Amino acid sequence: MGKFIAVVGGIVAMAGGLALVIVSATFRSAFFDIVLGFIPPILFFGGLIGLIAGISSIKDAKRTKKLEQETEPKKAE
Repeated sequence: MGKFIAVVGGIVAMAGGLALVIVSATFRSAFFDIVLGFIPPILFFGGLIGLIAGISSIKDAKRTKKLEQETEPKKAE
């Protein structure tokens, strides 16, 4: 379950980062320039890392399950 949360969280964070980049084009104060200058990249790249980690974890779980299924009949013999 945590793998899927990582994937969904990564996608949400990436979308939030992109949305903040778009919003930053409309608001131009010094505070927003500073905040929107570093938060969107952190969200985007953090989300990308979460997405990659979640997908990798799902692939590892599938690979482990497949290896367990392959070795199971050999134990019975």
